[in-house]
Amino acid sequence: MERVIGGSDRSAVGGRVPACPGPQAPGQGAVARSVTVRLDRRSLRGWHIRLLDQLGQRPDRRVRIAWVTQGSGLPGNAEVLFRLEAAIHGLPRPGLATAAEPVALAPYEARPDETVQTGDDIILDVSGAPAAPAAAPVWRLDFDGVPGEAGLLAALFARRAPVAALRGPDGAPVAVGRLGAESHTVMLAAFEDYLARTITLIAAALDGAGSPTLPDGAEAPLQPGRTFDLDGFGAGRRAAGGLARQVARRLYALCFQGPQWRVGWRQVVGPDLIDLRRHPEGGWNDLPDDGRRFYADPFAIARDGAVTLFVEEFDYRRGKGVISAVGFEAGGPRGRPEPVLELETHLSYPFVFEADGQAWMIPESHASGTIDLYRATAFPRGWVHEAVLVDGVVASDATLLQHNGRWWLFATVRTGGGSYSDTLHLWHAPHFRGPWTPHRRNPVLIDVGSARAAGPVVARGGALIRPVQDCRGGYGAALGLARILRLDEEGYAQRVETRLGPGAAWPGSRLHMLSAAGGLEFIDGSRPARPRLLR
Repeated sequence: MERVIGGSDRSAVGGRVPACPGPQAPGQGAVARSVTVRLDRRSLRGWHIRLLDQLGQRPDRRVRIAWVTQGSGLPGNAEVLFRLEAAIHGLPRPGLATAAEPVALAPYEARPDETVQTGDDIILDVSGAPAAPAAAPVWRLDFDGVPGEAGLLAALFARRAPVAALRGPDGAPVAVGRLGAESHTVMLAAFEDYLARTITLIAAALDGAGSPTLPDGAEAPLQPGRTFDLDGFGAGRRAAGGLARQVARRLYALCFQGPQWRVGWRQVVGPDLIDLRRHPEGGWNDLPDDGRRFYADPFAIARDGAVTLFVEEFDYRRGKGVISAVGFEAGGPRGRPEPVLELETHLSYPFVFEADGQAWMIPESHASGTIDLYRATAFPRGWVHEAVLVDGVVASDATLLQHNGRWWLFATVRTGGGSYSDTLHLWHAPHFRGPWTPHRRNPVLIDVGSARAAGPVVARGGALIRPVQDCRGGYGAALGLARILRLDEEGYAQRVETRLGPGAAWPGSRLHMLSAAGGLEFIDGSRPARPRLLR
């Protein structure tokens, strides 16, 4: 029997809900009263959250979730494409195509021992996973005959309008629809249009209003040369494999015609950026890259008489970030950054610090739902997982500060959707290993202009200056310098004193981070558009 991992009982309050008239099965004029949605936690997106919320709007319907494995999602570099298009075209994020986290499904949690019972109206499988025995009728979603979302993206690359189909246990369509999009030149915008209408189709079908044929009488297409099988899994895998190559080609086209993230550095002679409150007269040097990757999120540390710079290294072909490091001297980097920490998930914001005679790192990996501590065994390499500092939280850019005998942890937290950059949470502990206690007034700040960290907190003239990201003009649009006015267990306050953006000394469209160590200062942001490098 299938294991249910989540559920939400939205039964009516203060009145009896009339039963559905007639004995019809859902999809034939009757409403599905109980829906179990199969999802793969590794390929969750915003549209899944929206779908669950919409299905649960009926007070007489019970909606639950069941986790499956081997789902047929998008290739890994698709998320990179979406993020890049959102940045270039100024599209709002997060959206229906944005990767989501399992913690966002908390409203649908059920008792641990709850299982799907015979008699449930419908099991709705939108995961693209192989078929599995079930105690109730299963409706499976495909696009142009491809399970999962790969068919949608394939249709975009082929410049055709995809047909979404819900198929019953025998493979016959329960509901079909030909999806439309306002734009086919921006993949993210079209993909989200498709997903929005997919939700409409599913909701209509579960309300008994689905049509098994298109208005012109055509049936939902299957993959060429295939007859329908209950699995369809191989087709999804093949489609995703071909898509990865198409996405990679489009990424190259975007990256070599548009702005690109970069790291800037300079040797500090005289006042630093915090004292200057403006760009230095001499400008910034670029940390070189080969055009096939970008560097971002610079964190410098002076240790054993040398400066080491840690960065997020994002290789476009691999579609995820790793943490890399390079030694620095007054004249610049000694070589190129080399990977020092790589996980299955995307890594960024390598907050590196020294304590108890050792080097430690808290990299961002919000997909894990944790804030994790790593220790270096062969600095700058040899990073091993030391502890989970905070669990069950989608946190960005965790930053430590030791102040008045306690350790403080800053991070922006995304709960129930919304931005990754507008909600500041604090934790405090007697030691950087913990145990960490949430601040009693969390969230202590909701402000997209100053909540998210942009580097280590700096002590200056008896004050604490906190670099912050000003995301009012989009992610990483500008750098703010905020003075911490209060930091204790009863409250928090800050005041942004300076806002620095790109300019003549830092050409481009974004200014994002600030870090310094050993007489060197580092920032990051974007460079102006560069000519196409690949044909």
